[in-house]
Amino acid sequence: MRWWWQHDDKARKRSGAVGATPVADAAAAQAAEAQAIAAVPQHRNAFLLLALGGGAVAAMGLAGIAGVFAPAFLALVLTICVNPVRHKLESRGVSRGLATGAVVVVVMLLLAGFFGALVLAVAQFATLLPEYATQMQTWLDSVSEWLKNLGIGQEQINTIISGFDPSKLAGVISSILGGATGFISWLVILLTMLVLMVLDAADAPGIAGLIGKRRPLVLSAAQRYTHGVRRYMVVTTALGAAQGLINWLALALLNVPGAALWGLLSFLCSFIPNIGYFIALVPPLVFGALEGGWPTVIGVIIVYGVINAVIQSFIQPRVVGNAVALNQSLTFFSVLFWAVILGPIGAILAIPLTLLVRALLVDSNPASNWVKPALGEVGELHPEKKRKA
Repeated sequence: MRWWWQHDDKARKRSGAVGATPVADAAAAQAAEAQAIAAVPQHRNAFLLLALGGGAVAAMGLAGIAGVFAPAFLALVLTICVNPVRHKLESRGVSRGLATGAVVVVVMLLLAGFFGALVLAVAQFATLLPEYATQMQTWLDSVSEWLKNLGIGQEQINTIISGFDPSKLAGVISSILGGATGFISWLVILLTMLVLMVLDAADAPGIAGLIGKRRPLVLSAAQRYTHGVRRYMVVTTALGAAQGLINWLALALLNVPGAALWGLLSFLCSFIPNIGYFIALVPPLVFGALEGGWPTVIGVIIVYGVINAVIQSFIQPRVVGNAVALNQSLTFFSVLFWAVILGPIGAILAIPLTLLVRALLVDSNPASNWVKPALGEVGELHPEKKRKA
């Protein structure tokens, strides 16, 4: 009998121990939840709404001064790209003033050549379009008839065809030529800011030293930004020029009208990630179809597809490396966002602009390091990519 009571007492103790485990786990979970809640800053949601509101106000403000901000920022990017040339000239014994003047002259000549080619390209397109207006209208009529055979209503067909009206394209060219005054003012701002920034950049090392003494994280973020922008822009410019030249020669061999124009367009669109390829592909496809039919269209698709795949998928990632740590989704969104804010130049400068926002809000603030993997800095997840970079 005594043995039975002892056995029953041990069973009750074991039952009590097992029953106490869920209670202890629940208490620990409640304590962890309370600690997590206490770690959240007070009025967190209000701060988030204020940040979103501030971002919206800043975006609208930039959109309002796009005509000034865009050329000024382009001048900053160009200054970042050419500043090492001035330092190399100085290291070889050239005086600071002469080295700065040489850099300004070289940049001016490059810009003059580029804008001259752009003006000639626009003029060529303005003369090329009327030559194929009749063929384009015939092609639109055949497309309209094909859509009608598919059972699409005439009203919907008219809506679709109206978007490809050659007269509207001519109106776009007229508006571009008619907006020469605005273009000249934009160019004056660009050249003036470029000269002033190149002159001010002569004191950049001293300024960086002073900033580094008090704000080393700000200096580190600025150095990372300038290195990333310089590497991205220089590599993209070189590969874009090669891509445009190859496309020009290939289109000329395929007898596509305006081959030089489409080569220049390919060069410009190389600065627009993800969607620049498709923008550059459409015009040579249309004029190739008008001139040579389906064989020319297939040839254009093959040429552009192979060149784009080799340069942008294999060469550019290996040369740029980890200088632009932005994932594909953020890159695509940045192109759309900055195009809405600043216009077409915003799409071209989307990567430098996004890297600037990252440098100001993330790289210069150690408390924001946790967000870097979400932006695209995934070296710890892919060590092999980090070693290659």
